[in-house]
Amino acid sequence: MSLDEYRKAYRHGRRVYRTSLAHGESPFLPVLEQIIQHSAIASQQSLGLVEIPLELVVGTYYAGRQPAFTHGFLPLMSEKTEFADKWSTLCDAHLSSGIRDPITAYEFMNKFYVVEGHKRVSVLRHFGAVSVYGTVTRILPVPDNTEESRIYTKFLRFYALTGINYLWFSRENGFDELLALVHPSDTEAVWDAQEQRDFRAFYTTFRREFEDRSTGKLTLTVGDAMLIYCNIYDYSVSKNKTATTLRTELASLWDEICNRDMDTSIHLVLKPTDRRPLFPVLSSSHLRIAFIHAGTAQTSSWVYAHELGRHDLESAFGGQVETICLDGADTDAAAQKALTAAVCDMSDLIFTTSPRLLQPSVQTALANPKITVLNCSLNTAHPSIRTYYARMYEGKFLMGAIAGSLTTDDRIGYIADYPIYGITANINAFALGAKLVNPRAQVYLEWSKTIHSDFRSRLSNAGISYIADQDMISADTSLPHYVGLYHAHDNNLSNLALSLCRWGQLYERIVRSYLNGSWNSDRIGTHAINYWWGMDSGVIDLICSRSLPEGTLRLIDLLKQSIRAGAFHPFSGQIRTQSGEVMDYQSRAITPQELITMDWLADNVVGGLPAFDQLLPEAQALIRTQGICKP
Repeated sequence: MSLDEYRKAYRHGRRVYRTSLAHGESPFLPVLEQIIQHSAIASQQSLGLVEIPLELVVGTYYAGRQPAFTHGFLPLMSEKTEFADKWSTLCDAHLSSGIRDPITAYEFMNKFYVVEGHKRVSVLRHFGAVSVYGTVTRILPVPDNTEESRIYTKFLRFYALTGINYLWFSRENGFDELLALVHPSDTEAVWDAQEQRDFRAFYTTFRREFEDRSTGKLTLTVGDAMLIYCNIYDYSVSKNKTATTLRTELASLWDEICNRDMDTSIHLVLKPTDRRPLFPVLSSSHLRIAFIHAGTAQTSSWVYAHELGRHDLESAFGGQVETICLDGADTDAAAQKALTAAVCDMSDLIFTTSPRLLQPSVQTALANPKITVLNCSLNTAHPSIRTYYARMYEGKFLMGAIAGSLTTDDRIGYIADYPIYGITANINAFALGAKLVNPRAQVYLEWSKTIHSDFRSRLSNAGISYIADQDMISADTSLPHYVGLYHAHDNNLSNLALSLCRWGQLYERIVRSYLNGSWNSDRIGTHAINYWWGMDSGVIDLICSRSLPEGTLRLIDLLKQSIRAGAFHPFSGQIRTQSGEVMDYQSRAITPQELITMDWLADNVVGGLPAFDQLLPEAQALIRTQGICKP
């Protein structure tokens, strides 16, 4: 029987050999001693006895073993050779009691190259074994700036914490994201044996279901697909799910995975679709819409602004649109409860008004495909929902121009909250607006959501009196009006300008397109759709105090009309960053994606982006999904 198995393996090896030659490829195993001749080696590290995934055993260390095997450790020696006899003897041992002797191998860039034990690997792979034990020495290359090297550096940290070598990602942040999913409170925690077993069981089940469905047609690694899944369905819950549940959820998630695999990512809709379709949709006369907020209008100026937008929406449509408000969804459980209530209320559309609600929004959309869910966030590649936001940087640019024209000492304060997508563009736009009218203007950046932050006192102690704060009006009229651009002097506060986001205008235009069917023309294949509207859509506006100088008001009105008409862009010309790099937006226009993911600050900004561990817990939770720089 063992000789019959050898004949099967040998015939398979000859086919692979001929196919490789026909494609102009080497038919033999890769040789590590040849590979490392062209690599700078930093050191070697003994890993001891390690369980090696057989799929990662790709080659041999010595060139002398090459003629015996083709790819996949398939034998190439005739069945009448001593080699075939030894292979057959190992086959008998595997079928009777199992191959127990470990192999000896080198690991290089998470691939394994055999020093001793080639035939053991060949027999085990022939019978579909998953792993083999081996005494392993790791060869560490000198790190460079290639993507492959950066990913491997992340893997080394991951391996030191988890002991896992069977997982791989195509992006360098993949390993860090997985650590944060498994240990959200401590990404430096060493995994114990139980955590390793739990993860392996989950990964094995997920991999089987993923590969059965993908049938090798996707370029994503299993790890990549698993991250997409775990960013929607919590790992802490999913690790105990059955294969049937994973299979069902993976099927509903498949468009999300294919979207990421094809890198179609996000389709930004920069202005409303005003054209009506040739064949309008005959909508129902009554539309039920739920608004879900992470806070309340009484405690959050952000929620208050969206509540004003909700009331404006109802007024615009009269009795045709009925809305409900479900607030206080500031935890996962509360968010899921609110979304379930919205579904039970037979809502046609659900607007979730915070990036914090992104994950439960996608879960709800996947579980209820007949309900349309929209989330207020940027740069989220989820075709299952639609997202929306406003181009707030346009208003910030105008406020910067006002501040630059008024400051008498060239110093202006700017208070930001979270370093999430779009916020850096707001800061830079403000700084560029100030520099446009005052080349000496310096913008002093403070963050309100950092630990022990005393941002207003620091600006006051520095004698900075012109300050740009959050552009949100609170429902509590008894609070000081620290909103928009203001002048703080002699214990008095003078509000000068406010960049206004008219959420009601955005909601009205989205709902109108949904009702008349032009909504469907926004979709392009499997792209995720993000509405990102600004002044040209009436979503962003600027309110100025009448106390501003007449010349300043005229300048701002001219700039506003130019931005609205598309004749001027705040990010144009050559812009110098804090590091001295020149961003050339004179020879080409800045792209929307560059604006959203901007991770640099203009050279007239004093201050920087806060580190993850400097942020408050509420900010850290948001940074994990929406942060410019992930932890």
